[in-house]
Amino acid sequence: MPTSPTTALTGPAPTATVSVKPLALSTPGRGEDLHVRVTAPTTGTNLPVVLFAHGFGSDLDGYAPLVDHWASGGFVVIQATHLDSQRIALSAHDPRRPQIWRHRVQDMRHILDELTALEASVPGLQGRVDHSRIVAAGHSFGGQTAGILVGLRVTDPQTGAAEDLSDSRIMAGVQLATAGKGGDELTPFAYENLPWLRDQDFSQITAPCLVVAGDKDDLPLSTRGPAWTTDPYTLAHGDKSLLTVHGGEHFLGGISGYRSAETTDENPDRVALVQQVTLAYLRHITGTDHTDWNNARAVLADGHPLGHLACK
Repeated sequence: MPTSPTTALTGPAPTATVSVKPLALSTPGRGEDLHVRVTAPTTGTNLPVVLFAHGFGSDLDGYAPLVDHWASGGFVVIQATHLDSQRIALSAHDPRRPQIWRHRVQDMRHILDELTALEASVPGLQGRVDHSRIVAAGHSFGGQTAGILVGLRVTDPQTGAAEDLSDSRIMAGVQLATAGKGGDELTPFAYENLPWLRDQDFSQITAPCLVVAGDKDDLPLSTRGPAWTTDPYTLAHGDKSLLTVHGGEHFLGGISGYRSAETTDENPDRVALVQQVTLAYLRHITGTDHTDWNNARAVLADGHPLGHLACK
C-alpha cells in the first residue's frame, strides 16, 4: 500500500494558536454587524492570511479541523458569520435573501478593508501579519464566495449582469466541494431556490487555485453527479490543481467541525488528507515552503487509496 499522506506530508511542527471572537465590524447597509473570528499562531512574523468562507448555514465557529490546522501551520485564518447563517436566521421573505451570494463577497472585502484593525484586536498579533499574501478559501457555498474573489463571474439573477467582483488583494483560492456550472445541468430545486448558481463563468479565473472534490459528492443540485464539483478546476484558467478525495462526500470526511452531526462520510483519514494537502498548497502558493507540496504531488500522483492530485 502506498505511503499515507499523513506520514508523507509532515509539514512544519505545529505551533500554539490563539483565537479571538466575535470581533464586530460595523457594516452599514448590511442590516447586521459583521461578526469575525481570527485564529493565529502565537509566534512567527510575516504571517500570510487565509480568508475563509463557510458553507450555507454555518458560522464563524465552523470548520475547526481546517482552521486549527492552518493556523498551527503558520497562517492567520479569518472567518465571518455570513447572512445565510442559521444564527442570523433571515426570514424567507427578507429582502436581502436574493443577494445573499453578493453580501458574502462584500463581507470578505470589508474584512480586507479592516484587516489592520482586526490585526490590532488580537493580543500579540499586531505587526506580525503579511498583508500582501492573502488566500481566499471556502467550502460549498463558501467555495463560490472564494471563487468570485479570484475571478468567478456570477450572473446576478435580479439584474442579469455578470460583474467582475474579484479583489486584487487576493493572490490565490482554495475551493472545497464547490458548485459547478449552471444551465440545464441544475436540478429544478437548485434552479428555483439557488438562483445564483444558474449561470457561473469559471473562464475568468486566472489566479492560482486548488479545488478539492469528493468523488462521492452527489449533491441534489446538479444532474451530473460528483463530477459537477470539479468544474471550478476543469473550466478555470491559469495555474490550477485538483485534489480528488476517494470516497469523499460533501463534507470530505468531516471538515466542517469536530464531531459534526451533518457529516455523512465521517473518516479521520480523509480529513487528515484534506488538512495536509491544503496546508501544503497554502505554504507553496504563498512562497513559504514548497517541500510539502512537492511531496504531495509525488505521493498522490497515482494509485493512492485516499486520493489523487492533478496539476495543470
